[in-house]
Amino acid sequence: MPISGWIILLVALGMIVGSLFLLWDSAHSHRLSDDTLEKIRKRQAELEAREPKDEDWK
Repeated sequence: MPISGWIILLVALGMIVGSLFLLWDSAHSHRLSDDTLEKIRKRQAELEAREPKDEDWK
């Protein structure tokens, strides 16, 4: 394989590994505030109250 093929292969692998590290790092930095969590819980309770309970789905 010519040297340009190896360079392209290394750059592609570097981009993949770099993007995975970036994704992993950013996944730990997004924490929800207490207010946002409370809004989510209230909205979830509203949706559960409006949806009919279907006991046949198990």
